[in-house]
Amino acid sequence: MATPIKQDAPASPDIPSVTADAPKAGGGKRRFVLPIVLLFVVLGAVWAFKQWSYGRAHESTDDAAIDGHLVPVLAKVSGYVQNVTVSDNDHVKADSLLVQIDPSEYKVRVAQADADLAAARATAGGAGTNGQAQAIVEQATGQRASLDAQIAAARANEVKARQDLARMEELAGKQVISKMQLDAARAAAQSASANVVALQRQTSAAGGTIASAQAGVRLADARLQGAQAARDNAALQLGYTRVPAPAPGIVSRKQVEPGQLVQVGQPLLTIVTDTGVFVTANMKETQLGDIKVGQPAEIDVDAYGGATAIGCVESVSAATGSKFALLPPDNATGNFTKVVQRVPIRVRVKQGLGNDRPLRPGMSATVHVDTKQPAGKC
Repeated sequence: MATPIKQDAPASPDIPSVTADAPKAGGGKRRFVLPIVLLFVVLGAVWAFKQWSYGRAHESTDDAAIDGHLVPVLAKVSGYVQNVTVSDNDHVKADSLLVQIDPSEYKVRVAQADADLAAARATAGGAGTNGQAQAIVEQATGQRASLDAQIAAARANEVKARQDLARMEELAGKQVISKMQLDAARAAAQSASANVVALQRQTSAAGGTIASAQAGVRLADARLQGAQAARDNAALQLGYTRVPAPAPGIVSRKQVEPGQLVQVGQPLLTIVTDTGVFVTANMKETQLGDIKVGQPAEIDVDAYGGATAIGCVESVSAATGSKFALLPPDNATGNFTKVVQRVPIRVRVKQGLGNDRPLRPGMSATVHVDTKQPAGKC
């Protein structure tokens, strides 16, 4: 039996030929891909050139942080804390009360110092009044004046007695008077001379008394000054029981509570002052060749998505950061490995990010210094 021959079905005119259209589709995809690739290449080249040119004109570091003035508040006197008027993150004004230490003991010290001062004034004299020491000087001076007057009278008597004796001796030579009268005149003259000598010695003793009294006045004045200084110190200690804010700012790290016993020098809290922030950027020593004070700088703050603040180089540290470390490196002890050191530079913030994005000490930042700009006034 013969096998029937199968005839191919005629191709349908609605079905396109895959083989004929394949080259045409591949060429269309290449026409779209090639321009896109070229565009990315051009954009990459532009970006690379921009980064290269920016890097030539700037020195950058991400080893930087916002810095500021943190003022520790310490206790100047010991005692129990009577009142604490602030909490963490409170804003305070300068000289506003932060902590009150119990002043009772210091008020008693001031009262005792006042009493000692009054006693010293009574001894030395003050405020237009004569004190005990000054009264002694005046008394000794009066005695000396009285003795001087007595000496003058005694010398007058001595002169008269000697003149009388001379007349008696002349009359005795003529045998007008008796020997007894002559002896009496001699005795009177000797007595007058002895009286003058005695009064002179008393005057010398009175001079010593005056000198001693004047020394007592100086001693009393010195004690008065000491009492005044003790009173001032007591008042100063009383004033230290009131702990004011040293500067306007925000309270941080409060470590004190009412009823707590504090000692001299104990930290109570810290004030982050409102005097402004700055940036400390640690540049490599190989980057310092073109950095000058006054050059402009850009500050990218990490906390705000890289928002940029404007600043300028205010100063450059006199030594590397490692020299201020607790254990500075000593390369003369044996093995030596050369490490590029970093030098802190201080960047002043001239234009911040606004009140809604404050710059807080400790925030990380990236600093770019424009080294092609001439150094100016920061």
